[in-house]
Parts: sequence; C-alpha cells; structure tokens
Amino acid sequence: MFKLDRKLILSASVFTAAALFAAGCAAGGLGLSKSNSASTQVSIDGGVFHPIVDGKTGPYLVNAKALAMKLNHGRIPTANEIKAWDTDIMADGTGLPEGSGSASEGSDIYDSKCLSCHGDFAAGGGGYPALAKGNAYELKASLLSQRSEEGADGPIRVFGTYWPQASTLWWYIKDAMPHQLTDSLTHDEVYALTAYILQLNEIKIDGVLVESDYVLDRKKFLKIVMPNVDGFEPNIAGPNSLPGVRAYFANPANFGGQKVKPAERCMKNCQEPTAKINRIENGGISTFVPPMATARNLPKVESKEFNAKKSYEENCASCHATKSMGAPAIGDAKAWAANNKKGMAAVLKNGINGINGMPGKGGVNMSDEEFKLVLDYILDQSK
Repeated sequence: MFKLDRKLILSASVFTAAALFAAGCAAGGLGLSKSNSASTQVSIDGGVFHPIVDGKTGPYLVNAKALAMKLNHGRIPTANEIKAWDTDIMADGTGLPEGSGSASEGSDIYDSKCLSCHGDFAAGGGGYPALAKGNAYELKASLLSQRSEEGADGPIRVFGTYWPQASTLWWYIKDAMPHQLTDSLTHDEVYALTAYILQLNEIKIDGVLVESDYVLDRKKFLKIVMPNVDGFEPNIAGPNSLPGVRAYFANPANFGGQKVKPAERCMKNCQEPTAKINRIENGGISTFVPPMATARNLPKVESKEFNAKKSYEENCASCHATKSMGAPAIGDAKAWAANNKKGMAAVLKNGINGINGMPGKGGVNMSDEEFKLVLDYILDQSK
C-alpha cells in the first residue's frame, strides 16, 4: 500500500510483497505455527492455524499416513554456499560491499551497456522502463495524480519518485543488469551507474547534490534518503515488521473500511467504507479523434490482380538479379537454356518445392499458380 501526505492509494508494491515474503519465511510462515499445538494467532490474510485434534483439523480429517512419511529435505548448505546465495542488499547496508565510482564514469558505462534499452538519459524506450524523469523531489507530488478526466496527468513512478530505498537499485543492477550479461559489472561500476542515475533524478546526499564529478562510495551511499522513503505503509522495516504488519491489517480502518467482526473471514460486504475513494470513470472522455468506429461488419477485401513483375522485384531479385548469388540471373539466356533442358514441368516443380539454396517458392507465401506467373515472367525476360 502506498501513502502520501496521510492519504492512502492502494497500489501493488514489489518492496512490500518481497519483504513480507522474506519475513514470513523467516518466521515459519505468515502467522502459521510450526507445531501442532493450539494457536489463535491470525495470519495477515485472516487465516488461523488449526491444531490436529482427534485426527482432524477443524472439520477436516488428517492423512495420518502422510504425516508419518519421512521427507528428505537434502543436506544442510555449507557456509560458502550460503554466502554465494546471499547477495541481497538491505536498506541498513547489510550486504553492501566497498567500492566507489563517479557519476561521470557511470554515464560512460550507461551509454555502452544500458542506453539501448533504457533510452537517452534513462528516459525509457523500447518497452523498458524509465529510470528518471527529472527532479524527483518535485515530481514526487505526481504520485497523487489520477487520470480521472480527459487530459489529466497520471502518476510518475520512476526510481527517484517512487522507490523508498536506493539499496534495491544497487542490488538489481549488480544481480540482473545488463540483461545479456548479468552479474558482470564490478562493484565500482555499480557504484558509478548508481551515482549517474541519482544524478539524473537530481538526488541530494547529506545535502550535496549528486553531479557528474560526484564520487559515490559505501559511506555516502548509506546516507541516501529517497524522497518517497515514508511513502508506503505499513512499516516493514526492522525485526518487528511481521507482527506490526499483522496488527495493521487486522484493523480494516487502516485501509479504508471497518469490519463488524475483524477476526471473521468473509467473501462479500466485508467492509463499510470510511474513506472517500475517487473512482476513475469514462464519463469525462466523450470526444475521440478520429471518432470511434461503431460498425461491426468486416472491412471489404479488394481483389487485386497478381503482378508477377512486382512480385519478382520484391521477392526474387535479391538472388536472381545477378549471378553472384549462385542462382541463374534474369536475362541470362544461356544459363536459363541449360536449366530448361530439364523440362518446364521439372523447373516448375523444383521452384515450388525448393532446390539447392532456394527454399520453396523463394520462401514467399504465394499460390502455385502465382509462382508459375513469376517463373513465366523470369523466363520471358531471359530468352
């Protein structure tokens, strides 16, 4: 859930989901006890762990045979294996290595390894996300924007405006970038790229604006405070994050509703809204240029006479215009005369099915009759 200035906007959050998943696994599941002893602890989604009593969990029978099975969970990983897998970078600096790099160096690395996907100055392109749109502190207010009427601007969600922690950027670059050669950048290169992206977002570190000559290192990195650091709730930081999240979601008033019985699970009419929600409707968009089509009939298909010459020029000339490709060239009567000794039926069959380096019909989607017209054109030009 994303918040800004004490107003709530429901939103998917990678950071919240990932943190809750990690915290839940560390605690043995989201509120579920590891033992079979009775438990009334409610999980985040409202579920309750039911202990086994008289061979049942609540109204359901337990498969005793399955419980008695001995499962092989494999061996315990070695310390070196755990160290190799544990590559995440936490907001408190855990896992962040030493290193340094300037924004200017990051600009050069970006141009050679990142620009083709993320565009000039990280503005996005080719389906890949933008990483910057300007001053992140000023653009942060756009997160409240909604396209509720024609011409309205939407929220600007890029690294600088939306991400609460810079550690996620460092970690993602190191482990997943560039796409074609992941985990290939040195620590210094990652620091340089991070500095460059901070520069594009006009971020300040300890009051100092990150500019091209700014050298980012571990000590300075730990002083980064992102503009949207407090933009998400509930708070998932710290060792007590899981109990805190569970308590937060146990009270629906925290996210716009109020249950009569908070501990009771339900499928509909569960909440009575207590917060005003701005619904996005189509009513404000009434004029379309060009006008929206209302006809439901299929467009007419205009029949066009097959043009053998045009088809040759578009599909065959690349190989048959000269003899350099190894195919008989159009206009070369001697070459085609030798080819025609096989008989026209054989020449046509070879052309349709393919021969030597030539695929069937030259690799073009056309009928046998159309291919024969193209062949007739070539032979007429090669007498």
